[in-house]
Amino acid sequence: MAISTLARRKATTFLSSRFLYSTSKYSFSLTRGFASGSDENDVVVIGGGPGGYVAAIKAAQLGLKTTCIEKRGTLGGTCLNVGCIPSKALLHSSHMFHEAQHSFANHGVKFSSVEVDLPAMMGQKDKAVSNLTRGIEGLFKKNKVNYVKGYGKFLSPSEISVDTVEGGNSVVKGKNIIIATGSDVKGLPGITIDEKKIVSSTGALALTEIPQRLVVIGAGYIGLEMGSVWGRLGSEVTVVEFAADIVPTMDGEVRKQFQRALEKQKMKFMLNTKVVSVDATGDGVKLTLEPSAGGDQTILEADVVLVSAGRVPFTSGLGLDTIGVETDKAGRILVNERFATNVPGVHAIGDVIPGPMLAHKAEEDGVACVEFIAGKEGHVDYDMVPGVVYTHPEVAYVGKTEEQVKSLGVDYRVGKFPFLANSRAKAIDDAEGIVKVIAEKESDKILGVHIMSPNAGELIHEAVLALQYGASSEDIARTCHAHPTMSEALKEAAMATYDKPIHM
Repeated sequence: MAISTLARRKATTFLSSRFLYSTSKYSFSLTRGFASGSDENDVVVIGGGPGGYVAAIKAAQLGLKTTCIEKRGTLGGTCLNVGCIPSKALLHSSHMFHEAQHSFANHGVKFSSVEVDLPAMMGQKDKAVSNLTRGIEGLFKKNKVNYVKGYGKFLSPSEISVDTVEGGNSVVKGKNIIIATGSDVKGLPGITIDEKKIVSSTGALALTEIPQRLVVIGAGYIGLEMGSVWGRLGSEVTVVEFAADIVPTMDGEVRKQFQRALEKQKMKFMLNTKVVSVDATGDGVKLTLEPSAGGDQTILEADVVLVSAGRVPFTSGLGLDTIGVETDKAGRILVNERFATNVPGVHAIGDVIPGPMLAHKAEEDGVACVEFIAGKEGHVDYDMVPGVVYTHPEVAYVGKTEEQVKSLGVDYRVGKFPFLANSRAKAIDDAEGIVKVIAEKESDKILGVHIMSPNAGELIHEAVLALQYGASSEDIARTCHAHPTMSEALKEAAMATYDKPIHM
């Protein structure tokens, strides 16, 4: 397909797919000029995380009278308060420390010594979170969204009882209710999280000391990111994973390279390993382990254990049973293509419904759901949702893995290009990684793109746009990319897919 033809094609709609930190573990909230029992809203959103607050703002922009209920007392959900944002702050700060220790001298920048000021590092993280949460409140005021701080539950499909943070109670009425209460940490049988020695991701973001030995249970996005933070700061990090591979949603070839990269950073992996029990009664923590398939038990000792085994929908106390909202066995609320539940007027978005538990997926859900409510058309394609692991190097991907394409029986081509052959990566002495493009053999239509590199999470969006518009690898290959840039590696991988690369 020629680029000019592609440019004229009518845009299809939006995104969302498979990855980690999520939307809002909150439910509901009340203060800011709350609605009285006699006021009726066009839209009431329960939950002020990425899905909820975006839905509320979009609804107000479409002229709908809107109230958002949030129990935490600050907007932004798990993502902004104890997830995506604070973790990225610590990932960046710890990376700077690691670079100062191991890389600056190669660039002619030398120190007599460098040390970690953990309280200052945590302070920078907290400042970023505070500024962003206040920013969302400002957006609510700008768009005239009524903000209610408190915990809400259904009285009827159009009435929400809210126990306010001030200790009162009010009833908020709405023609349309959107459940956007996000997800919570998934616990493991027999393991009690105290957020001190046995922590969730929330506790791992607020440790007051650098643990000498950190054990991470679960080799998904969150576990690997938090393991990277504390590993850079000096912890001995061991990741225990029940499955045979880390990050099972990742392309197999890229996954292997990614694991090798983390192992070079001294992160240890115990795959195919089951945690039988955790004992935190002593000074440290003792984990009893055995092979996933059964076998001899071993003991692993740690100062801190991070439980990172996934997340589950957060619907506790919502009163879904009161109004008869249907859920599946995993506790996810069942919705149709318009995000409507089986109860008229009640909708759900984000982590509480099937689909990838990702903040950006929840945002797209929120926009589309409100557009449907307003009588417009909305759409979210979960196959077009990018996933990113924010370690160093980062891994980002969109579309199908090679394993998925094989299982579909599709004839395909693969083009790869290493960052070792990319001039910008070599110039900055940060060239570990690869771009992998998978395209249908006959049509050359791109089926999936997988990137491991510094800032892969920024590079992936060219690929997301390409998949959204049904582009071919030749379309990317014939698009001029500025030189020298890391993005040229995607161009070269696309060239390798349909023909041959120039610089390899």
